[in-house]
Amino acid sequence: MTSEVTRTASLETAGGASDSRTAQISLRALRKTFGTVTAVDSIDLDVYDGEFFAMLGPSGSGKTTVLRMIAGFETPTSGSVFLGGTDATALPSYRRDVNTVFQDYALFPHMTVAKNVEYGLLVDKVAKAERTRRVGEALEMVRLSGFGDRRPNQLSGGQRQRVALARALVKRPRVLLLDEPLGALDLKLREQMQLELKAIQRDIGITFVFVTHDQDEALTLCDRLAVFNNGRIEQLGGARDVYEHPATAFVAGFVGSSNFINADAAQSIFGLTGSFAVRPEKVAIVYRGEPVPAGAVRADAVVRDVVYAGSVTRIVTDGPEGLSLSATVLNATGGLDPRIQRGSEVTVHWPEAALRRITD
Repeated sequence: MTSEVTRTASLETAGGASDSRTAQISLRALRKTFGTVTAVDSIDLDVYDGEFFAMLGPSGSGKTTVLRMIAGFETPTSGSVFLGGTDATALPSYRRDVNTVFQDYALFPHMTVAKNVEYGLLVDKVAKAERTRRVGEALEMVRLSGFGDRRPNQLSGGQRQRVALARALVKRPRVLLLDEPLGALDLKLREQMQLELKAIQRDIGITFVFVTHDQDEALTLCDRLAVFNNGRIEQLGGARDVYEHPATAFVAGFVGSSNFINADAAQSIFGLTGSFAVRPEKVAIVYRGEPVPAGAVRADAVVRDVVYAGSVTRIVTDGPEGLSLSATVLNATGGLDPRIQRGSEVTVHWPEAALRRITD
């Protein structure tokens, strides 16, 4: 492969139009094996300038290995890594214009916040006045101005994570790699940090590549995402598109929850050809005999379970041919018909447009 690739790549949009962007990362036929195990299997991927990109998948799907090859911590078995259009496959990590933020923060406990942030600039022999200025700017970026004299053990988990971000950003990389950086935080703090991280990325405008196994986190943060499974990219696209139009059964089940209708059930119950998925929030449920909208896909069923979950109520039903279907009802919009209980005879229905044809 040539030593350079074009930094402008063509991205196919949902409507088929072509959108020209600058690729900060380009992976070509990227492969990594550990003995007889193939961790990453011939990945091709472009990540664009200023994009918040997520690599989503379960443990062992290959996403972290890809991140480590981009960072230079792992050497590809074959294939190439291009950064800013230049072949960086053989470059050591310290010569790549990327920085990495890890889940465990990796802060120096004996140093102040300012000294932690300054450390990389000190190694690079940046002049003292410049170091001081850039540390101040980095702490301001992550909303920690005034915290420079504190030590890591005097900070909350979210604050320590922001120090780790500042330390990575102070060197002004073209790309920031984030390896499950919020995984150690509790749920409420993690949700707060997701919003802060998205705001920081929007403010500074550089490319973020975020690895996570948390589907909600990926959908909240990213512009686009790649769903990984068994070392391959199962689906690539915008967050909304991947959620609303899952291409495979794996994506439909991993990115959110789905009802699956296999080919036999689709044919015998609904007269449809192929296998399908429909999201529970698209499914409505009415007491048997109540009207349903004209043209809706429908099936009679019996309620197996009703689960109140605060903002929503989840209903699980058993239908013909062993088909199990779930519905999610928003309690804020009136909630579930009180007649619908365990054992109730009901009709489940949804618009035909909510059905997504999937492959196995």
